[in-house]
Amino acid sequence: MEMNVDQLVTMSQAWLPVVLHYSGKLTLALITLLIGWWLISALTRKVSALMETRKVDRALHSFITSLASIILRVLLVISVASMIGVETTSFIAVIGAAGLAIGLALQGSLANFAGGVLIMLFRPFKAGDWIEAQGVSGSVDYIQIFHTVLRTGDNKVVIVPNGTLSNGIITNYSRQATRQVLYDVKVDYDTNLAKAREVLLELAKDPRVHETPAPVVVVSALGETSINLSLRLWTANGDYWGVIFMLNETVRDRLREAGVELAQPPRLVQVLPGKAE
Repeated sequence: MEMNVDQLVTMSQAWLPVVLHYSGKLTLALITLLIGWWLISALTRKVSALMETRKVDRALHSFITSLASIILRVLLVISVASMIGVETTSFIAVIGAAGLAIGLALQGSLANFAGGVLIMLFRPFKAGDWIEAQGVSGSVDYIQIFHTVLRTGDNKVVIVPNGTLSNGIITNYSRQATRQVLYDVKVDYDTNLAKAREVLLELAKDPRVHETPAPVVVVSALGETSINLSLRLWTANGDYWGVIFMLNETVRDRLREAGVELAQPPRLVQVLPGKAE
């Protein structure tokens, strides 16, 4: 028993300085990690508030804060590891090797990251724009590092990966201040075209319709059973759908009051064979 006690005392005298040395480093590293994590969160909040005060675009705001937060936290972890005694060069080498392996496994995510950087650099759209891309139409809520969040007209949230978004066709309906309305009407061949044109131009005298360029009515096509008239006018971007809905509600009745009838679609008549007598 005395032999065991002597061995324990000897072992404790040998290990105690090592334990105290590394426990002190570990405690200091943990305190640094906690304080650094808190400071990074406070700093990102401060930067976010500053960008809101400067009225920075919401998409750029979200992208910068997310990217800065990730980079600062990675640097903090590397610094804490060096405090414990881990060689920074070897640690960075391990991170590089792991990053290469992860990069090969997550090629799609890296493509999305690169797509997010391209979107932020070339700015094909910004937060609040109404766009159509990848078969989805909606208002841009946020542009994150890996994806863009769209909100559709019926308030659904659609998340589109930045990689496919940056490499595809994007239609931005909000980029221009004005938009042209192309409203087509099909009338019979025996219609008085001058009368139909007069009615359509009268409907275009709406305060939301721009006088320059002036509204025009053209014959856009000669169909098999109808003449296609096209009313072409310009409105502010925000008035586009209001003008379309107004025309939908009033065109038929106004044309009918003027004695102009819309062309009817051809009817399909099916003749059944009768029984032989």
